[in-house]
Amino acid sequence: MIRIGTRDSKLAVWQAQMVADALKSSGQESELVYVKTEGDLVLDTPLPLMGGKGVFTKALDDALLENRIDVAVHSHKDIPTQLPAGLTIATVFEREDPRDVFVMRANHPLKPEEFMNPDVADKAEGTIATSSMRRQGQWLHRFPQHKTVDIRGNVQTRLRKLDESDWDGAIFAAAGLLRLGLEDRVSSYLDWMVCAPAQGAVAVMTRESDTSTIEALKLHHHAETALCVAAERNCLRRLEAGCSAPVGVYARRQDDEYVLFANVLSPDGKLHLDVELKSDARGVEELGFQAADQLLAEGASDLIG
Repeated sequence: MIRIGTRDSKLAVWQAQMVADALKSSGQESELVYVKTEGDLVLDTPLPLMGGKGVFTKALDDALLENRIDVAVHSHKDIPTQLPAGLTIATVFEREDPRDVFVMRANHPLKPEEFMNPDVADKAEGTIATSSMRRQGQWLHRFPQHKTVDIRGNVQTRLRKLDESDWDGAIFAAAGLLRLGLEDRVSSYLDWMVCAPAQGAVAVMTRESDTSTIEALKLHHHAETALCVAAERNCLRRLEAGCSAPVGVYARRQDDEYVLFANVLSPDGKLHLDVELKSDARGVEELGFQAADQLLAEGASDLIG
């Protein structure tokens, strides 16, 4: 019986159950074990002030190291690039839609296409909720007359806060809304916004010494997703930026080659650096390092802080 550690939010449980179902399909029984993290308990402090998204993973890491669970299921983008000693990412599941989406407040007087119309948006003020420095920088780069406010909580909590506010909208990961059957809340897919490294992917961590669990999970590993997110996380690692830094990185296969796009913005969106690189499959992971080196040469470290 494999003990699957998970946070108790609906999205986290959905992801953990997906792993449980996958294991069951290959003849392995499992059970869910719920673990509260600091990120779930403290909702009135912006993530960067709490140390970034590692606050969502540390309690599960500790449970693994203390042998209270056998695997920990994470949204891959929440995992710090430096893993705790003794732990490893055993499996990466196939990626869901990695894009960010705009969700408009319920009963807003404007339609999304009206609010985001360049002819209107260049003049109209707006308030957008997000706890992400990356999303904030990219949104303000495109809509400099808007302002952003911090928002914390699980998907349902953030949707409720949005609908009860006077804000215009909030930015979410498409993957979370799609997995929870909330695609009807998507007002617009933000194809122009570069996602967080590993956004949309689910990763399963185990103890390095637990070879039997690692073997059971390997059957469900999605190699292409793992290759792309490894390149993205290499970029983040070389930039020495945390999960909450204003860094966007997205790698994907395009025909017979792989393309990686990365950008770094100042929180107010005024300063903007980006790079696009291509490679064959053998050089994908190295693309992340190369992109970071180019961004650093252009002054990215001054924007990351």
